[in-house]
Amino acid sequence: MKRIPLIDIRSFIAIVALGLVALFLAGCSSSGQAEGKPEEIRLDYAYYSPTSLVLKKFGWAEEVLGEEDIEVSWTLSQGSNKALEFLNSDSVDFGSTAGAAALMSKATGAPIENVYIYSKPEWTALVTSEGSGISSLQDLEGKKVAATLGTDPYIFLVRSLAAEGVSIDDLEVVPLQHADGGSALTSGDVDAWAGLDPHMAKLELEAGAELFYRNADFNTYGFLNVREEFAENHPEYVNKVIELYEKARNWILENPEEAAELLAEEAQIDLEVAKKQLERNDFSNPVPGDVHVEALNSAGKVLQEGEVIKEDVDIAETTEALINSSYAEETINE
Repeated sequence: MKRIPLIDIRSFIAIVALGLVALFLAGCSSSGQAEGKPEEIRLDYAYYSPTSLVLKKFGWAEEVLGEEDIEVSWTLSQGSNKALEFLNSDSVDFGSTAGAAALMSKATGAPIENVYIYSKPEWTALVTSEGSGISSLQDLEGKKVAATLGTDPYIFLVRSLAAEGVSIDDLEVVPLQHADGGSALTSGDVDAWAGLDPHMAKLELEAGAELFYRNADFNTYGFLNVREEFAENHPEYVNKVIELYEKARNWILENPEEAAELLAEEAQIDLEVAKKQLERNDFSNPVPGDVHVEALNSAGKVLQEGEVIKEDVDIAETTEALINSSYAEETINE
């Protein structure tokens, strides 16, 4: 048998040893990167989340995180569906949605957690044009209703119809983004619209639109969600973002007039419209808790009955997996 030269054996051993060292160092490096600070934190902002607008306007995130050489980037979410799209595609680390929309996404396996409540809003209602003759949900039968699929206004529509015994199959849902739905209502292309502030408040004040069906309890809360991977790798920076949101929330509570002016400026709406939107938001309870769990369980059951969420999804289990109060409890109550 041909002998393997000694130098080859030594070279092989050396290569294996170097490879093991490299793997070890790579593992240490990867672990250190995961446990260390991120190079960038990507936040969204939305006109339905005044807290996010305040945080973006004053540059507090850039100021605090910049001290650690962490970049901050902002992406506009035009609806919960867009915010969830950004979260699921790893385009943002934190996204602003309605609670029920986050539940729907979680039910399909979205790797997100709710870590903060940016407001308790009455931000949606069913809207029609003045003189349309529509005054009840029964009047929607055979009519066209604009709604943004996968968002709280759409979920509000589904829950409202179920509560009043009207089948969603008896009307035509026209899928449009929120602003486009409002425009379709004023142009007469649809008969009604599942509205969202500030667009809803704008039409109410400026175009005489009528909120013919309201139910504050069917509005789910404003959820700030984080990608699970980011939370696992950088838990301390989840706390830092919550601290920044808390600064913005407290600023709104202390400066309601200035907050309305800022919202009007950022969303490019009339000041009176901004005031009406803020009047319909409660900023008093930012910590996820039992009330939010109950709201999502109730919404989830209705959505499941309406076949929006699959029958085999465990709503209570999904809600529990979605809502993580530990970060806010640690940050706000410390």
